Amino acid sequence: MRLKKTYYIPDLESFREKLLIWAQQFDEIVWLDSNNYNQEHSNYDAVLAVDAFTSIKTDFHQAFEDLKTYQTHTKDWIFGYLTYDLKNDVEDLKSNNYDGLEFADLFFFQPKKIFLFKNNELEIQYLNAVSDEMDTDFELIQNYKETERTHTSNNIKIKLRIHKDEYFQKIESMLAHIHRGDIYEANFCQEFYAENTTINPLEIYKKLNAISNPPFATFLKINHKYLLSASPERYLKKDGQTVISQPIKGTAKRSNNEAEDLQLKTDLLNDEKERSENIMIVDLVRNDLSKTAIKSSVSVEELCKIYTFEQVHHMVSTVRSKIEAVTHPVDVIKSTFPMGSMTGAPKISAMKIIETLEETKRGLYSGAVGYFSPDGDFDFNVVIRSILYNSQKQYVSYSVGGAITSKSDPLKEYEECLVKAKAMRDVLEN
Repeated sequence: MRLKKTYYIPDLESFREKLLIWAQQFDEIVWLDSNNYNQEHSNYDAVLAVDAFTSIKTDFHQAFEDLKTYQTHTKDWIFGYLTYDLKNDVEDLKSNNYDGLEFADLFFFQPKKIFLFKNNELEIQYLNAVSDEMDTDFELIQNYKETERTHTSNNIKIKLRIHKDEYFQKIESMLAHIHRGDIYEANFCQEFYAENTTINPLEIYKKLNAISNPPFATFLKINHKYLLSASPERYLKKDGQTVISQPIKGTAKRSNNEAEDLQLKTDLLNDEKERSENIMIVDLVRNDLSKTAIKSSVSVEELCKIYTFEQVHHMVSTVRSKIEAVTHPVDVIKSTFPMGSMTGAPKISAMKIIETLEETKRGLYSGAVGYFSPDGDFDFNVVIRSILYNSQKQYVSYSVGGAITSKSDPLKEYEECLVKAKAMRDVLEN
């Protein structure tokens, strides 16, 4: 049983800073932060879950059925992640590329302690707690003193898994598949990495978040493995019988010049290639949602709307469906996973081609992090614009990608990847 208490927080920024530092003592941490981005579909401004009471960790074999059983039996808050490689549970696919990070394919935990922020109110929920435990922790967090930081090294050597000329060759191979009619679109990703490297994960996360201020930021720690994410994209949300997906396809850089920035935004809105990318993925999402939707309930709420973020402009669409009350929440996720924006169309063919051309196992990159609530609702982001770190192996990685269509120019695709990678590189290299 969860004990609940609500507190008023006058200085949110200071309290949240201390809360994240306090949380580092635990082996399991999920921090989700909207950065006060105006998101009409968000239930909370930020959420922290720490300290596993129970957990599930598995590879892709029967992973969704195991998660379904765990979620059903727990009937409580559970937080965790789904890696891209759960595709191998959904379809007859494989992941044989190099994996320097070694995240489990799926991990969820039932936290002992949850902190839910909305405006200036904080609701704390503790599992099997004594009455004064929350007050004690609240006072401790308010008065928390930060210990001396271990600063990030300035000499991190970022390497490319795929070099520029090889990238062009791989894009040409993907275009050949498109021209043959094997696929219409595919998301091709490349990894940047550093070996024998030690970083301060919380420090790096704060810097990345400060640069980007995204609506789906995440700090995740599972023992010695970390995700530091500045994701702008929601994968899937369930609220009662309503399901929302918000795929991003279409990117333009920002400018410090107001008139030029507005022109870049307008050009993106009218870019035929970028719109075609988005519309193809919207069709894919509509098809995926229809697998669990009540007949005729799938609708496109927004098509190719431009959203502005700190680093880039993005083209975002919002697709909605209604499901029966008896439909299991995990079945909704399984029927749409992996998300269309990170795969392509047709999805299975795209994933097969991606596997042959990419050099790195995606793992948590282009997977999802989020939570299930006790009543079966959920909210998950898309893991992009993210740094992944295995402190035991001293391996740091970030990947970026883009949608390849028949209208793709390999040089422009490469330049778009560098724009997307800039924030991660900047915070690592200072």
